[in-house]
Amino acid sequence: MTDLTTLLEVGGPVAALGGGAAYARVKHPGVYWSTVGLPISTARLLSSYGSVMEACGLTVAPSRLRMLAVKATTRREVRPVPPRRGIIRPTSTGLRLRLRLAPGQEPADVAASAERLRHAWGVHAVYVSTVKPGVVELRLVGFDVLRRVRMPCKADAEFLQVPVALREDAMPIVRDYRTVPHQLTLGATLSGKSMYLRHLIAGLAPQPVALVGIDCKRGVELAPFAARLSALATDPEQAAELLPVLVKVMEDRYDLIKARQGIAPDTPDEEITSDIWGLPEHERPVPIVLFVDEVAELFLVATRKDEERRDEMVTQLIRLAQLGRAAGIYLEVCGQRFGAELGKGATMLRAQLTGRVCHRVNDEASAKMALGDIAPEAVSAACAIAPERPGLAVAGDTSGGWSRIRTPYLSLGNAAETCRESAHLVPDLPALKPFRPEVSVLPVEGPDPVVEPRPATG
Repeated sequence: MTDLTTLLEVGGPVAALGGGAAYARVKHPGVYWSTVGLPISTARLLSSYGSVMEACGLTVAPSRLRMLAVKATTRREVRPVPPRRGIIRPTSTGLRLRLRLAPGQEPADVAASAERLRHAWGVHAVYVSTVKPGVVELRLVGFDVLRRVRMPCKADAEFLQVPVALREDAMPIVRDYRTVPHQLTLGATLSGKSMYLRHLIAGLAPQPVALVGIDCKRGVELAPFAARLSALATDPEQAAELLPVLVKVMEDRYDLIKARQGIAPDTPDEEITSDIWGLPEHERPVPIVLFVDEVAELFLVATRKDEERRDEMVTQLIRLAQLGRAAGIYLEVCGQRFGAELGKGATMLRAQLTGRVCHRVNDEASAKMALGDIAPEAVSAACAIAPERPGLAVAGDTSGGWSRIRTPYLSLGNAAETCRESAHLVPDLPALKPFRPEVSVLPVEGPDPVVEPRPATG
């Protein structure tokens, strides 16, 4: 009886500890990883590194000098040599370590064994990236970081950069307009496309840029950010008036660049430029980011007159996409549906949009239109996005690389408040003043009325 009582006394705390660990693993995976998963995975890696590498075919025959040294000092069998491992660096989401490849190995050999390494070391995923010739980095992710997105605290951005989402390897996705000037973002209703757009606007609002919107859904997506917008068109008629003005602004900026190029012959080479970023700071015009929501509405026509207007708008969009980068004009084209059947110019416009982000879509054709020409294998990944995971998307660019990402939650109220606080940063662009949205001023609340206390009742 005494032994049973002792067993119950010891087993109670152990069961509670195990239950707490199981709860933390489901509800707070970051805490579970830091306290339980990290030590276990590190121990597995250190104890089984050589045997796992050998099982994955990542070992090579030792050098002749090593063989002679082993035979001279010991009588044990000379085993194949795994890649030399660097220091294990723990992170809040996993582990990082570098491997120096043996002669004859390539990064693709390690990447092909990523799934085996994941199971051997008990982590959620393993990603391989090349650091330099002969050296690769293994990024071990301990849990599904896309289930509950938390952006890294160090995801600070510079000018024209916005940390907008988290990648499946726990690295932040930063939308860099200087590197990827134009982007196509697709997503069905409730897929998270609006949340992605909301992060972009809120991230750009505190920066010295001009934000221009075309929202043919009567402005329901972009109107909450009107305080920070330099121009807003809420239907195709207004868009048809705004786009020529933007083209004219672009042409004026090219004239400014050409004037700068025609300077004196003794001007240093570093002062001769082919875009606005080479201009002196006091002469450089402010960058413009154009957000086009529901781009399909610009392509739809009902009459012959609408068709002519559509052709003009599409031509102007294509011109902005082709020539806008050097003039500091960047495009964010968003929509639920995008395909060649939209009409003339759709495929040509898509070809100018370097970045691609595809949320859950309603048909495979839209996923192919977004990703099929840059990363065909990413189309199936985009079609497999579940409806219960809004914000999950597949991001790629014309380099051929792609990855799964997810945007963290940002309420519409917080994003709109950021735009209101940054309203004083709206630049002075005379050409866009006729399109500046009217912003209703909230009434100033006075002091609360004095309320007489009620008499106490017995």
